[in-house]
Amino acid sequence: MKIYIDGEYFDKDEARISVYDHGLLYGDGVFEGIRLYNNRVFKLEAHLERLWNSAKAILLAIPLSLAQMSEAVLKTIEKSGLKDGYIRLIVTRGKGDLGINPMTCPKPTVIIIVDKISLYPEENYQKGIKIITASTRRISADALDPKIKSLNYLNNVLAKLEAIHAGCLEAIMLNHEGHVAECTGDNIFHIKNGILYTPDPSCGALQGITRQAVLEAAEKIGMKSEVTRITPYDLYTADECFLTGTAAEIMPVVSIDGRSIGNGQPGGITADIQEAFLKLIG
Repeated sequence: MKIYIDGEYFDKDEARISVYDHGLLYGDGVFEGIRLYNNRVFKLEAHLERLWNSAKAILLAIPLSLAQMSEAVLKTIEKSGLKDGYIRLIVTRGKGDLGINPMTCPKPTVIIIVDKISLYPEENYQKGIKIITASTRRISADALDPKIKSLNYLNNVLAKLEAIHAGCLEAIMLNHEGHVAECTGDNIFHIKNGILYTPDPSCGALQGITRQAVLEAAEKIGMKSEVTRITPYDLYTADECFLTGTAAEIMPVVSIDGRSIGNGQPGGITADIQEAFLKLIG
């Protein structure tokens, strides 16, 4: 496996960046997680568009064109030898000094990693998972826009630690108003009376690529969906619930804060959406 760093390829054990890189010092940078299915990159154009938008929002000039970045991704995949896997595309502010001033970083660092990833045990895709609501609140959208997919994930990490300490694999994050934003690394959906619901991005939810694919898949199977404000009560009383993410794909949720969702088993509509998603990536 080779890792791309600024136009060169390195073995995994030899890949290095400077300790003065502001991506390390301050989490100053943006990234994308992308899936590789059967030697095909899933929605590469959408991921690159979001990467460029995130970079523009933080005044980070990506040192490659869209075409060059796409070519670099494909070449790194080729060198990896993988037909199915996960791509982590990172652009940091680059090497600077120990001050926070990003203008001391003359050149951004571009990193492309192609590897395997498994967030959840395979059996959970059939049995579902139990999750909790974290006490750690999502950073307010008027403080840091959730459309920016930045390297600074401490907010999510703290909520993930709560999940781990509670014996769960994932946690829901609420915003400062008590509305559901997202989970620590996934978007969240629930189904009530045959209608699919997911939090509005203004509540702090990332506009996930897989999230959008699920909304499109639901439309194709004739299912009504709503992007709206959601409370914990809405999730507790839902008929079904599931998570979505590039790494997670579609993960059923069977319990939230000790409350069984529906009959405590992955639901039939969730299974239909899983099937529609598998057709989409197929």
